[in-house]
Amino acid sequence: MIKIEKLHKSYPIGKDSLHVLKGLDLHIKEGEFVSIMGSSGSGKSTLLNIVGLLDGHDEGNYYLNGQKIENLDEKKAAILRNKFLGFVFQSFNLITYKTAVENIALPLYYQGMGRKERQKIAMQYLDKVGLKDRANHLPSELSGGEKQRVAVARALATKPKVILADEPTGALDSKTSHAVMELLKEINREGMTVFVITHEEDIAEQTDRIVRLKDGVIISDEKVNKSVNV
Repeated sequence: MIKIEKLHKSYPIGKDSLHVLKGLDLHIKEGEFVSIMGSSGSGKSTLLNIVGLLDGHDEGNYYLNGQKIENLDEKKAAILRNKFLGFVFQSFNLITYKTAVENIALPLYYQGMGRKERQKIAMQYLDKVGLKDRANHLPSELSGGEKQRVAVARALATKPKVILADEPTGALDSKTSHAVMELLKEINREGMTVFVITHEEDIAEQTDRIVRLKDGVIISDEKVNKSVNV
C-alpha cells in the first residue's frame, strides 16, 4: 500500500540546507497497523507529510497503492488524497461553526456528492463512532474525545485506503486515548491500513508494528509482541 525506497528530503535554511530524511526504506502492506516513533526532529512529521501528499521528496521513490508519486501539482495531489487517504490530527481540525454531522459530510461535498447522500453517510459514520446523538452539536459543545471521534468519522467517510493519524491521542487523557485507540483498532480489523505518528510508547505498543526514527533514518522496525501488550 505504501512503499518508500531510498527517500531523501532536505529543507533550505538560508544558504545551507537541513537534511531531514536520509535514504528511508519502508514498506507498509495493505491492512497493517503501523506506528512511527521518534523524538522531535527525527523526521516523523516530514515522513507523514510526504506519505500524505502534503509535501514532496527530493530523491528516491514513493508508491501509493502501486502508483508512483512524482511531480504532482496540488490538484492531482488533492484528488489522490481524497481517493486514498484519511487524516486524523492531534488538534482535531474541525470547523468550529459547523456541527459534527456537517464536519463529517464536508469531504463528501468536495467529492461532488448530493446533500441527502452526504447527510446519510455522515450519520452512518457518526453512529459508527457512537456519537449519533451528538450530530447537531458544534465542536465547542463536544469533549476532546468526542471531537477526535468526529475527526475519525470524517476521515472514514470517504472510504479511504489508509488512515494517517498524527499524534491522535496527544491532546487526550489516558482513558479517552484508550477509547480512540480501540476505535482505530476496530477500523484496522475491518481491513483498513492505519499509520500512526506518536511519541507515546503505550500508544505505539497497541499497534502491530513499531518503526523508530532517529536523525532521519530508521533505527528499528519491529513487530509488537502482543503477549506483553496491554
